[in-house]
Amino acid sequence: MTFFPAVQLIHENAGSQLAAGLAAIDDGQTLFSFKQTTSMDSSAVTCMLAWKRHAKQRGVKLDFEQVPANLQSLIVLYGVAELL
Repeated sequence: MTFFPAVQLIHENAGSQLAAGLAAIDDGQTLFSFKQTTSMDSSAVTCMLAWKRHAKQRGVKLDFEQVPANLQSLIVLYGVAELL
């Protein structure tokens, strides 16, 4: 099963997206696809880190796919690529 974050993953909806992702992990989803996410800010990186930590605490390997180039740039800028 795949979890798809919202089209926008920005400060205004980060809390609800974080909760949705955590619930998805708890429901057994291990692949998060950013295929439909077109607008994001640093909140997206924060959510990704929290999702990874949550999955790790549950002994689950979480993968991200189709991460947009601008989100990849933020990940590198913040120096967290090795964590994600």
